[in-house]
Amino acid sequence: MNVRPNVQMDKPAFLAWVEGREGRYELAQGRVLMMTGGFRAHGKISANLFRVLDSRLDPDRWTILTDFGVDVGPRTVRYPDIVVEPFTKPPRDLTTTAPVLIAEVLSPSTERINLGDKAAEYLPLQSLAGLSRIRARRTEGLDLAQGCAGIPAGTASIKRTE
Repeated sequence: MNVRPNVQMDKPAFLAWVEGREGRYELAQGRVLMMTGGFRAHGKISANLFRVLDSRLDPDRWTILTDFGVDVGPRTVRYPDIVVEPFTKPPRDLTTTAPVLIAEVLSPSTERINLGDKAAEYLPLQSLAGLSRIRARRTEGLDLAQGCAGIPAGTASIKRTE
């Protein structure tokens, strides 16, 4: 679920404000959105996906991050569940502009925005080789980006959570 306080900020102000702050926030078209916590199934699927990716991707080539900022436009920063980017990125960055894989675990309260606004923001990213949207109640596998950009192709098993 997203909570929409009526707070407007530019991207530099938002990144300074959100750093070290408790809770989860996104910036959408200059507007601060508070993200609420997810269901246990959401957390388990995210953790399982992280483990699958970590076991299949070369750590000398790829960095797998959870809840890391993706810069998707002049006034928007999103925090998907999982981001994979090249290992060469500076460790002190607060966002990435070159994700190779983005994964969002869908729940009833986030499905509309994840399949709508966020997908429309992520898909134009030139570096993006894969966008996975995983429904928390129906996922049993994940297509790993068809082998794009050096990510091994195939279907990975993700433990189903009811």
